[in-house]
Amino acid sequence: MTQNLPYSEPLRMNQVGVGVTRHLAPDELTRARIARALDLQALDRFTADVTVEPSTGGWRLSGAISAHAVQSCGLTLEPLPVEVNERFSVGLAETAPDETSEIEVLMDEDAPDVIEDGRIDLGQYAVEQLALSLDPFPRKPDAVFVQPEEPGDISPFAVLKGVRDRNDLGQG
Repeated sequence: MTQNLPYSEPLRMNQVGVGVTRHLAPDELTRARIARALDLQALDRFTADVTVEPSTGGWRLSGAISAHAVQSCGLTLEPLPVEVNERFSVGLAETAPDETSEIEVLMDEDAPDVIEDGRIDLGQYAVEQLALSLDPFPRKPDAVFVQPEEPGDISPFAVLKGVRDRNDLGQG
């Protein structure tokens, strides 16, 4: 399953103990995969410092990401350099519902992410945090959208009238 992920750094929860800290710095090829996955022109630098530690009801994944990326301006498609320096914190919980119980889905922003198979992917969380930090509609400060002019007559009858008018001119 990790073949489809642009960056994977798995951590088994039994390795956490009282806490574990990792510094993630993907290589150039991995940054290129991340850039493609996030529709970036380039990802020149990307690092993440993450800590996983026990907390009430599970674990807490926290840390900071730092990146220099190049997005495309949504209007001009020109390169738009972006600096990202963001802190994040995500709650994690391990659940083991039995097959006879119902699973209750809560739409709560503070609901913890569920740990599956006793491991989490630190790389995947880092890329997710980078994606959340990017502007979904990047625009250069001087870029202006100009509405194209609407054609005057766009009905099929207007087209036929234009053809008839051209034929009348050719006969005269």
